[in-house]
Amino acid sequence: MAPLIGMTCGAAGDGGRARGFRINQAYVRAIAAAGGAPTLIPPLEDAGLLRRLFDAIDGLLLPGGADIEPAAYGQPPHPKLDAGDPMLDAAELTLARWALAEGKPVLGICRGLQCLNVAAGGTLYQDIPSEIPGALAHRVEPRDAWAHPISLVPDSRLADTLGALEVPVNSLHHQAVRDLGAGLLIAARAPDMVVEAIEAPAHPFALSVQFHPEELVPGHEASQRLFEGFIAAAVDQARRRSVTPLS
Repeated sequence: MAPLIGMTCGAAGDGGRARGFRINQAYVRAIAAAGGAPTLIPPLEDAGLLRRLFDAIDGLLLPGGADIEPAAYGQPPHPKLDAGDPMLDAAELTLARWALAEGKPVLGICRGLQCLNVAAGGTLYQDIPSEIPGALAHRVEPRDAWAHPISLVPDSRLADTLGALEVPVNSLHHQAVRDLGAGLLIAARAPDMVVEAIEAPAHPFALSVQFHPEELVPGHEASQRLFEGFIAAAVDQARRRSVTPLS
């Protein structure tokens, strides 16, 4: 049975009014292609309902999206800060903390990496061009364009999952990890030393990347392996949950 993968979705507005929730279709397709059953988790304010959804899933995907409000990591807003989504911030940070604390597989992508870092007590560069002198361009269109390579840390879970120590990636972000959260390690960097991946080595599968692998599959072996590794961890989670203890 395909593991149930919960994917958070933020507000979709029209003329300044939020009328729905949205997530790019590429995330849904990538999870389904890797063998998972994707389902959406809206940013519910009711913690009990949010917990009910969290308990039902076998893995959590934190996708890309709006900038996280810097108050969440104790900083004032930068002038280049993009428009945020406070309801999504609250829900995703709660879900990320539960996943880290309870060993539920979690994959973060772009904003999802930043969310996982903030959930663990880390901080962010709010705007790479103005805060990291000499940095590469990290917002490169179109979404599937090669932007730069990333160098993976040997013996990291990411390197083991991808089967490589360097891979080319796309890049669609203007924020990045500044101070690393507790229990996390850097798993990859760009040539300008901007953090491109983080992971929790004591966790069954808590891994986040700054690039957008969902935009590169099929055809990009590293991205395919990343989603397949995540789904394999979620399958293990589903099997453990299905075992009934002996009375």
